[in-house]
Amino acid sequence: MKIIKNGQIIIKDKVLKNKVLVFKRKILDIIDEENLQQYINKNNIKKDEIMDAQGNYISPGFIDIHVHGCGGSDTMDGTLEDIETISENVCKNGVTAFLPTTMTMAKEKIYKALNAIRESMSNIGKGSRVLGAHMEGPFINPKYKGAQNERYIEKPDYNFIKDYLDTIKIITLSPEMDEKYEFIKRVKRDTDIVLSIGHTDATYEQAIEAMELGISHGTHTFNAMTPLHHRKPGVVGAIMNSDVTCELIADKIHIHPGAFNVLINIKGFNKVVLITDCMRAGNLNDGIYDLGGQKVIVKENSARLEDGTLAGSILNLNNGIKNIFKNTNLKIQEVVAMASINPARVIGVDDRKGSIEIGKDADVTIFDEEFNIRTTIVEGIVVFKA
Repeated sequence: MKIIKNGQIIIKDKVLKNKVLVFKRKILDIIDEENLQQYINKNNIKKDEIMDAQGNYISPGFIDIHVHGCGGSDTMDGTLEDIETISENVCKNGVTAFLPTTMTMAKEKIYKALNAIRESMSNIGKGSRVLGAHMEGPFINPKYKGAQNERYIEKPDYNFIKDYLDTIKIITLSPEMDEKYEFIKRVKRDTDIVLSIGHTDATYEQAIEAMELGISHGTHTFNAMTPLHHRKPGVVGAIMNSDVTCELIADKIHIHPGAFNVLINIKGFNKVVLITDCMRAGNLNDGIYDLGGQKVIVKENSARLEDGTLAGSILNLNNGIKNIFKNTNLKIQEVVAMASINPARVIGVDDRKGSIEIGKDADVTIFDEEFNIRTTIVEGIVVFKA
């Protein structure tokens, strides 16, 4: 049994003070601070099992459902070691669970990456927990390919994914590339995979129809999709005018801070999911890297192809949360929800992850007033300590 004392515990609707968190692999209890010594004596808790949060926030661990790489490794490197490197790096940013995200590359490379992700899903103890894969492409529109490689773009095909239904949690696709929406209808009927609209040239009408048929999420909203125009509302308009959840890269590069408020005011904070879309240069210095086999220049907090196209980000999720908190009027528990319980709901793991509640996994991160991560705990195991 372990205890975290002297912190501000962030739960779904408020921040608790003068309380103590008790956990093993699961969260066992939240008790009054004044009863702590009695609790310690009764349960024979040793000194080294008591953590002092030093007045900082005790938060549910963050969940990143769209991250390509970090710490020098990329999902498309396709090895268990590379997934572990990403896991051991993102936990430094308060992330306790994530979806390694694939790119539009050769089918064999995508399968190699999915095999590594599948193998990593049973690992625990070194870093963040791998919950499955986010397959971004190859079912996208060349017109909005962004940093994806056009050479490997394909039409949506159920046979492409059928051997990985146990691993894939989200598929980003362009619905106008799906003839008669057959792929969308089959995935919705036969699987639990979340379909997300992205890298798309769809009209407002196409997007709304695809949402009615099974698309329930939007990939990095505003980026790589038809914009909002008063005569052509586009995919952005469809996302805003529907019940789908939507991702946001809050790095102030992909999205102007003014647009944070636009999206959150329209959708409500509970429908917005903060992601990083981070590539292998995350947690590293400026320099030359690659993404999806293409050269990427990392400089001044952005990652770009040689032609200037944004190529993912180098955002840490704790900094994304900080950017939202500093540029909106949301309360701390509302901003944290956008990176914890909201993504947990999207991929259907909110019964065990995403919030500090008795009986849920002990996925916890401790951060200070400036959102610097002090400690990350995954299913009761300390995987990072500053």
